Amino acid sequence: MRISHIALYVDDLEAAKLFFMRYFQATANEGYHNPTTGLSTYFLSFLDGARIEIMHRNDMVENEKHIYRSGYCHLAFSVGSQEAVDTLTNRLCLDGYTVLSGPRNTGDGYYESCVLDGEGNQIEITI
Repeated sequence: MRISHIALYVDDLEAAKLFFMRYFQATANEGYHNPTTGLSTYFLSFLDGARIEIMHRNDMVENEKHIYRSGYCHLAFSVGSQEAVDTLTNRLCLDGYTVLSGPRNTGDGYYESCVLDGEGNQIEITI
């Protein structure tokens, strides 16, 4: 058994798609739109076969996104090396994204940083 994909509702579907394509080498499908429900989606695929579905509906309800909330916490991307963690974290910072922590060695043995994407979702970048 394996996880097929993770799905995220987003406010700006096109900006979310470009974020994952630009920084994490995702490729997007052609997209889907259901005119009856107003649902629009993209499936984003990554080099290792992992996939994220990003979705938008006009009737979504926005809740405040606390960092320490129950449920979804973060998406973690392994970029292969400490240098790659540093480089990508610096690139995201220079492009105006909020860096929450790191890059640093964690107590549980990871080298990582955590940043917020344009939707306020936490993205972990690790080796």
